Amino acid sequence: MACAIQMSKAGIAVDLIDIDPQWRVYGAGISITGTTFRAFKRLGLLAELRQHAFCCEFGARINTAAGQRVADVPSYPLEPDLPVVGGILRPVLHQVLSTKTREAGVDVRLGVTLVDRTEGTSGVSVKTSDGTARDYALVAAADGALSKTRSWLFPEAGNLKYTGQICWRLVDRRDPSIDRANFYMAGRVTAGLMPVSQSQLYMFLLQPEPQKVRVEEANQWRHLKELMAPFGGVLAEMRERLSADSIINRRPLESILVPAPWHRARVALLGDAAHSTTPHLASGAGIAVEDALVLSEELASAATVAPALERFTARRFERCRMVVENSVAIGAMQQRDASPENLRQLMAESETALRDEI
Repeated sequence: MACAIQMSKAGIAVDLIDIDPQWRVYGAGISITGTTFRAFKRLGLLAELRQHAFCCEFGARINTAAGQRVADVPSYPLEPDLPVVGGILRPVLHQVLSTKTREAGVDVRLGVTLVDRTEGTSGVSVKTSDGTARDYALVAAADGALSKTRSWLFPEAGNLKYTGQICWRLVDRRDPSIDRANFYMAGRVTAGLMPVSQSQLYMFLLQPEPQKVRVEEANQWRHLKELMAPFGGVLAEMRERLSADSIINRRPLESILVPAPWHRARVALLGDAAHSTTPHLASGAGIAVEDALVLSEELASAATVAPALERFTARRFERCRMVVENSVAIGAMQQRDASPENLRQLMAESETALRDEI
């Protein structure tokens, strides 16, 4: 959607297809870093985010497992009008983006997927599952971490790699004391709280797990309650409220980085399809939106598609590689209960690098 919005602003006609006829997104929260706010500002959505997201003007707070404050981490706005960090529910962000996409005049077709393509000298002939056949100058595939496009475009890239952690997410009401990102350390288990509105927050909990183990949805709240046992304060109150009706999302943390370049002929990958990361730097969504901005910029300024795609990967690869590899490294450090100082150092180095211009 970010790509469609930005390309439309550049005068490029865009068709958008999505395999889900309801165009849904699961209901967990998402953190918005300063660099992600910057990307959304370039996209023209900063006002909407200020209206619908929880925006913080100060840095994170580090707490003991019992909920006692250890330190406040100083942080500064990337630009004068940007929040330092924030949070939003994914369905709310989806609504903001989908509304903006339709307003941009994008031809949106839902319940549709690509079934065949034929490369030509000046474009791509595409057939879709609704029986439509059209020619395009470019196919941009943003079909997520489990990208089918990646599997046939770059079969040598392999599959997602499991990193040894499970991420649990829980949406709950916001205690007034949670006015910023809060982190809690309990040995090899890390939890965090991020406000997503004036009345709601989401919790994430990272659990080390050597193998991917399935937990039936009906029993997930019981497992999460056990995992939250070491925590006190607000987290303990949330634990006692857990029930079969709790909004819980559980998934294994996996990653992949497709080698450069991220295109074959006139089909290009962007977002999680090219560089799916773990959430340790809260930058997966941000670098995906950055992809959209850069690809649109290069297409708008290039005489032909081919050099635009080369420059797109050249501008994006190292930044995205850093996010993927450093995020996975932070997760590995958490699993072996590395020193907090080493963790803070790697996170600080990563955040400094992300402050560089897109």
